[in-house]
Formats: sequence, C-alpha cells, structure tokens
Amino acid sequence: MRTNPEWPVLRTYDQDHLARIALPLGGIGTGTVSLGGRGDLRDWEIMNRPAKGFTPMFDRGAGPFFALYAKPAGGKAVTRALEGPLEAPDCEGDMGSPAVNHGLPRFEKCEFAAAYPFGQISLSSPGVPVDVRIEAFNPLVPGDADSSGIPAAVLRFVITNRTSRRVNVSVCGSVPNFIGSDGSETTAGWGRKKIAVGAKKNRNRFRKRKRLQGILMDSKGVNPSAPQWGTMALATTAGAGVSKRIAWHRNGGWGESLLDFWDDFSEDGRLDSRKSTGEDMPVASLCAGGTLAPRKSRSMTFLLTWHFPNRMTWTPSKNGSRDDCIGNYYTEQYRDAWHVAESVAGDLKRLETGTVSFVESLCRSDLPEAVKEAALFNLSTLRSQTCFRTPDGRFYGFEGCCNGVGCCMGSCTHVWNYEQATAFLFGDLTMTMRDVEFAHATDGRGLMGFRVPLPLKRAGNFGKAAADGQMGCIMKMYRDWQLSGNEKMLRRLWPKVRKSLEFCWLKGGWDADRDGVMEGCQHNTMDVEYFGPNPQMSIWYLGALRAAEEMARYVGDDDFAAECRGLFEQGSKWIDENLFNGEFYEHEIRPPKSSSDVMPGLAMKMGAEDVLKPDYQLGPGCLVDQLVGQYMAHVCGLGYLVKRSNVRKTLRAIWKYNRKTDFTGHFNNMRSYVVGKEAALLMASYPHDRPKNPFPYFNEVMTGFEYTAAVGMLYEGQTGRGLEAIRDVRDRYDGRKRSPFDEAECGHHYARAMASWAAVLALTGFQYSAVTGVMVFACAAKPVTWFWSTGYAWGTLRQKKTRKGLTVELKVLHGKVRLSALCVTGVGEVRLKRARVVRAGGVLKIGI
Repeated sequence: MRTNPEWPVLRTYDQDHLARIALPLGGIGTGTVSLGGRGDLRDWEIMNRPAKGFTPMFDRGAGPFFALYAKPAGGKAVTRALEGPLEAPDCEGDMGSPAVNHGLPRFEKCEFAAAYPFGQISLSSPGVPVDVRIEAFNPLVPGDADSSGIPAAVLRFVITNRTSRRVNVSVCGSVPNFIGSDGSETTAGWGRKKIAVGAKKNRNRFRKRKRLQGILMDSKGVNPSAPQWGTMALATTAGAGVSKRIAWHRNGGWGESLLDFWDDFSEDGRLDSRKSTGEDMPVASLCAGGTLAPRKSRSMTFLLTWHFPNRMTWTPSKNGSRDDCIGNYYTEQYRDAWHVAESVAGDLKRLETGTVSFVESLCRSDLPEAVKEAALFNLSTLRSQTCFRTPDGRFYGFEGCCNGVGCCMGSCTHVWNYEQATAFLFGDLTMTMRDVEFAHATDGRGLMGFRVPLPLKRAGNFGKAAADGQMGCIMKMYRDWQLSGNEKMLRRLWPKVRKSLEFCWLKGGWDADRDGVMEGCQHNTMDVEYFGPNPQMSIWYLGALRAAEEMARYVGDDDFAAECRGLFEQGSKWIDENLFNGEFYEHEIRPPKSSSDVMPGLAMKMGAEDVLKPDYQLGPGCLVDQLVGQYMAHVCGLGYLVKRSNVRKTLRAIWKYNRKTDFTGHFNNMRSYVVGKEAALLMASYPHDRPKNPFPYFNEVMTGFEYTAAVGMLYEGQTGRGLEAIRDVRDRYDGRKRSPFDEAECGHHYARAMASWAAVLALTGFQYSAVTGVMVFACAAKPVTWFWSTGYAWGTLRQKKTRKGLTVELKVLHGKVRLSALCVTGVGEVRLKRARVVRAGGVLKIGI
C-alpha cells in the first residue's frame, strides 16, 4: 500500500478487515461524520445527537459519495465511485439493496491505513488508468483545544497516473442538504412549539472566494430553535477546473436523478447545472478536475464543514424551557459552515503540520504498537457525540453513545475517573470539569452529585453521591493542579475539596467512624451499592486522603493534612490485614442495622432492595479493577496506598482467575462485548465462592476496566501480561469484527476506554509537576525515544546510556514547560541552577 510519506501509519487493514471500520472525522465537541473502511462516509452525527447507522439518502439507495472520472488520451473514459468493493451480504435484504450507493461501479482493491486522526484508503482496479489514495483527517493538536475542535472533515484525493499517456481526471463530491433530518423520527424544541424534524425549504448556494469555492447549504423552513437547524458546506481548495450543481434533476422517478447525474459526469468529467424544483433535500455536487501527465500524481482537497448551534440539555425541564437549549462552544467561534471552511482553508498547512507532529511523535516513540494504538485510536471518543462544550468553554461528556441518543448523562464522575487522555492532552478542558464538580455540583455538606444536570444553574439538582466518583475527583483535582500549576484555582476550590472529603465522616456516611475504611452505603460504577469494606472503594478513599493531604499542606491547612495522613495510615493497614486473602482483596459485606443508618443521597435504589439483606454485592470475588485507586495513585505520583507486595500478588491473581482465551463456553447473563475464541479479562471471577446474585456485570468484559488492570501490571513490572491484555483488546477491534475507533461499554465511544492513555505513562514512567517544575521518567535499558505530554505542552525525550551515566535530551514540540529538575528513576536527578522555561522548538540536553 502506497501511503502519504509525510503522514504516520500505525496500523494497516487489508480488504478482509474493512467492514466495521468507521473513523470519526470532526472536532472536539462538534460531532462527526465517519470515514468507512471502503471509503464511504457513514454515521452522520453532526446535528447534536448520536446517529449510528444514519446516512442521508436522496435517490434509490443513493447517499453522499465521491466519484472519479478518468479518460486517457485516445482512450475510453471510466467513472467510478471512490469506494472499495461491497461484500455480498451488503447487497441483500429489504428490497434487495440496503447498502448505500450499492449500484455505483467501484474499485476492486482497497486497503485502509490509519494513525488516528489520519485515515488513508488506497483504491485500484486493473481497468482504471489511475490509482487513488483518499487522505482524510481533522486537526488534533494537544494543548490546543480550539484547533482540535473544528467542525470539519478534510478529504484529499491523490490521483496517480499509472499509464504512459496523459489522463484527464475529475473528482466529484455529492452531498444532500439534509438539514432538519438527523436520522430520528422525533420532534424537537421547547414548550408548546414542536418542531418537525423533516427538512423543509432547504437551499444550496454556490460561493467563490480567493482560496475556496463550494456550496453552502442552509434551510428557510426548519425552525431556527431546533437542534437540527444550522448550515453545512461542501468546498474545495482547487483553483481551476471546478464545476458544480446546486440541485439534481428531480422531474422523474425510478432512480432517474441518479442516472442523470451519472450520465452527465461520465460524459466529460464536468457537471451541467440543473434547475432546482424546490425539493426538501436538494443535492449539492462539486467537481474539481485537471490533467495528469504520465506516471505523475496530483491531489484535490475537499472540505466538509457544519455548524449546528442548538444543542439541547441532557436534563430537560418537564414542560420545556428556553434554558433547555444550552448551545455549543464551536458555533460561537464561527458564523456558519462557510466561515468554518474559509478558516480551515486559510490555516490548513498549520493545522495539518501540528497534527502530523503530534501523531508522528507518538507513533515513532519506542513503545509497543498495541499501546500506541490503544492510546491514540481511543482519542476518537473526544470527537464523538459522547463529548461536547457549552458556549462558556466548559467540557462535558456522556458515558457513551447509544445509536440515537447520548447514554448516561452528566459527566458521570465514576466513569470519567478512569480516563487519562483528556488531562494529559487537553488540560484546559479537564480543569473545567474540576470546576463544575467542586464549584457547582458539590453542596454545603460536601455531597458531590455524580451526574451534572444542565444548564449549570441546575448542577446541584441531582443530589446523589457515588463513593468512587467523589474520591476519584479529589485525586483528579490533585493531578490536574500538579499538571497545570494553577494555584489560584486550587485555592479557590480547596474549601469544597475539603468538604467533599469530610462528607465521608458524616453520620450514616461512608466512613462515619473515621477509621480510614469505607463501610457505609457505597454507590459505585457497577451501578449498585456495596455495603461494607471492599478494595475498590476503600483504595479510592486512601488515594483521596493522600491527595487531600498534599493539597492541604500546600495551602497551609496543616491540621487537616495531618488528619488525612493519620486516617490513611490506619485505613491502609486495616485493609491489608483484613481484606487481603493471600491472593487478592475481597469485599467484607456489612449490611446496615436499619435503613435509617444510610444517609440520604447515598443510595440510588439500583439494587439492594432490602439494605438489611443486600444483593448485587461483590463479596469474595476477584474484581478486575479492585486496584483502580492504586492505578490512579501511580498516575498522580502519590506512591503506594496498600502494600506493594499485595498489589503485585493481586495483579497476578487477576491474570490467573479473570483472563479467558476462549469464550465459546462462557455463560453471561448480561451484555456480550466478547464472543467465541477471543481473549479478555472478566469483570470478576469467583475462584472459591460466589454470592447467589452478584453485582450485575460480573460476567461481562469491558475495555476500560481491562486497561486499568493492564496498566497496573505495567506499573508493577508485569510487563508481558500487561501488554498481552492490551493486545487482547485491540485484537478484538480489528476492523472485521468491530471498529478500531469505537470501543464500546454502555454505548459507543465509551469514555472509560481512554484509560488506555495511562499505558503510555506507565511504560515511560512519566510524571510532571508544574508546581515544583520536576519531570520524571523511568530508566530504559537501551536507547529510547519517548513521547510525553502535560496537557499544556508535549514533545519527546531521548534517553541513552553512556560511560559516564545517562544522556537525556528533552524536546518541546508544543507549548512550554517550566523545569527545575529532571529525574530518571533509579539513576538520579539533575537540578538546574535555576528554573528554566523551555518553549516549543527548545531542547534541553543534560547528563545524569
């Protein structure tokens, strides 16, 4: 496969592994359209909601597509859809033609190469005189959320003449103006004004500017307050050889409009205009062409952009309210979709260069391929409808996406606790999450609602706390303060951070007896309540105590710091002595004496109907993420929360009892995310005894939890097993069985899967404190180059042993870092004579 030499490639998929590939193209918080494995555009999720499987159709199975015209000098012209072959089952079903654009002639051979967000598709056929490479991407530059949040897909078609004759070529894109139709059949709006989703009075208008020409799509019929109201644009940077249609022929039926288009384009590679008949979904077609010399290549770039400002809240009021429209940050940055296209066209080189620099730095680093793939490909979740930003710039997320709606609203704290990608790549976004959690979702008692209603003035309305969610947020506050060095924000939020920990000690709470161990009613990420000490919640609590201790000392709250330290030491000792069974940590079930012993706000009634005889408990199970608090402590640099030897034994037990390499005979009473002869880590195993009705997901497999265990193994030197667990996941998402860019849990693009980024941290040993200016790496046995990122800056580190010790070369490729010391674990630390700020393009080379 011939790929763009300037673009990195991490994984190549042959023709047998294309069916499920869907690479999301779009910006953070903007929605996406996905590039399918064969070159098609699918899953048009640009109108403020998920829309898996939705492709707007406009005539006899026709949807958006790009097509090629090629005519060699003295030869016959050929016309092809710029897509690879369909599989036979794609052409059978309802009316015999379910596949989009099933009737278009296409290329015989197809391959897909990727290093997210770059996707490259190679197309060829013996009867076509040219080969075509589709290059698709959207900007992704860590530390620059605005450049990474553009509602655009860049599609570049590189055409290579394989013959010894000149060839006239054209590429044409056709997209229907489906504004008002998002794939659902519901109504949208507020109050008594119900808004029909069907598109009405949509119009297409041609525009030509110095660097850009194309078609702007809008609507005069869709209600301007509807989520489906907005604009789209199809544009090209081609300067000459451009023709267009703002509407297709619509006078006939039986596929006549598609026939008319194909005949017109196939005649000379140009388009003749057709008069609009006022149809609801007029098709915009844009064509760019030129001549190719023998054995030469040329590229044609198209931009697909959108602008839909009316995002609705995930917690609408009962009778509807204008407040239910919370808006989008990205639509505040641009006037409409044409403005987006103009901005991208004028800045495309910088955006592409920055994205290449990031992806190439990670791909060329000396990390295992599976780790790079898991870390990088899961970043696609940030661009999906799982995530969005409100006009004030704050970042929010569902847990994941169902096919047509967001799944599990509220930036759920216990789910988002696991992921590390946002903090280490977009620190400004993750800091807005901390602000929402503590400044808006935490009440006067210290109860943090683990889901956040919107708009923000409703943030305190949820009123239910999750033990793991709340403790994890305290640890994340410490992590994000260290990465950012934002003392002002720490001091502003500290009173609520302290309150959220003191909440544990209230009567009927999680640790009402103040012994450093959680015993109370603990709602958690398994969507049930645990009663009694258990490793999952208790170790999160220990991590929160350690994080609070460090923050308290910094702000001068020394008495509170000492109290946290005492509880940590007491709780850590008790857990090792009482919950560790010699192989792993168990859950000691302790029902309350009466229901009145449970503080209001701690139970969601999602299990344990009778709290005196609770079901859905972990009990003596070996839980895959029982050490998640320790995982987070390693990421934060907070040290061991329980005995190191017990941590290592526990990880060995998880591998021994939870890993299966064949699920053919596996019984699962819930959801199946692994089947047949696939390998995975079970959520829980019961080597010795099992409660009659354990927590619901015990027989399932979910990737975010697998990554948590795998990363724990990497931190503990159990590298072979940790890497094998990560490879197990990525082998399941192989393009044939599942999309490599959509790891599912409760819905598509599940946020927890971004825990995969922590594998980069574990293998490089990377830690950074903007507070102290100290950066830490692990010592490598051989020369290595590693990628590093702080959320605000990123670059590479080259490490090489010499006769005198170690040479370390730190490059900053984006942003800036303040350094007072550089430390290599197990080798030593070099303190600079004075703190130094290293900016983008700067290099620091020292010997240790």
